[in-house]
Amino acid sequence: MTPTLEHRPELAYIELRTALDSFEKPLGKLDEAERQTVRARSARAYEIGARALASDQAPDVHVPQETLDHALAEIRGRYPDEAGFAAELEAHGFDLASFREALHRELRLEAMLDRVANRSAQVSDVDVKLFYYLHLERFQVPESRTVRQILITINPDYPENTRERARQRLQALADDLTGDVDQFAVQATRHSECPSAMKGGLIGKVPRGTLFANLDEALFNMKAGQVSPIVETEMGLHILLCEGIHAAHTIPLAEVEGRIREKLEKRRRSVCQREWLKSLKP
Repeated sequence: MTPTLEHRPELAYIELRTALDSFEKPLGKLDEAERQTVRARSARAYEIGARALASDQAPDVHVPQETLDHALAEIRGRYPDEAGFAAELEAHGFDLASFREALHRELRLEAMLDRVANRSAQVSDVDVKLFYYLHLERFQVPESRTVRQILITINPDYPENTRERARQRLQALADDLTGDVDQFAVQATRHSECPSAMKGGLIGKVPRGTLFANLDEALFNMKAGQVSPIVETEMGLHILLCEGIHAAHTIPLAEVEGRIREKLEKRRRSVCQREWLKSLKP
């Protein structure tokens, strides 16, 4: 008797793999909503795969033994130990042999789809340039600024960190700073109560809108090398050093050409696969 869809080992394998790919955890660890998602995706994937494997492309598609062994080792490695992997297989009606068979089916399907995708048209230099110039907005980099900070927190439970005392301490530091990067970094390392103190107060290169609103306003009204007045946020009291200003610019085509080509090739391969699968009879 032909097994029902729910009891096909190939479908059980797809469910195991879908759980790992979609939720990064074994099937047995999913909640009910996640299980329903996995079942729906897996049933659809199984039906599509069955059509592909029944096509005239299937007979001469072979999977090398080493490819199968490598794929099995990769899946096994997602479990904490061999016992956990074996328990998961057993819980879903597999022994190692039946699991290998289901995995082999999946790899044959992937090989077929890869062969189909290879029929897609090559991406030309003209295609890449057209994409770039038609989507220039994607390659705009806004103005950003490299910033360091010294933070003194406010905590009335500690005499040194009452609002008045914290402000006095920070103002004394600000009065001694000239905007020199080395001097600011040394003082930040010694006195800042922010984790960035470990890097001399360096927050890094930030675009507008990254920091707290009042810090952002202060930073983007500063000149390079300038130290801000004291600025208060919910984190405490800050002084900033605008270490550098980086103008807005467009990323040159040469820097993104490879990424664009890869994106277009992936898109064309995917379209080619989808169209082929649609052409298969249910």
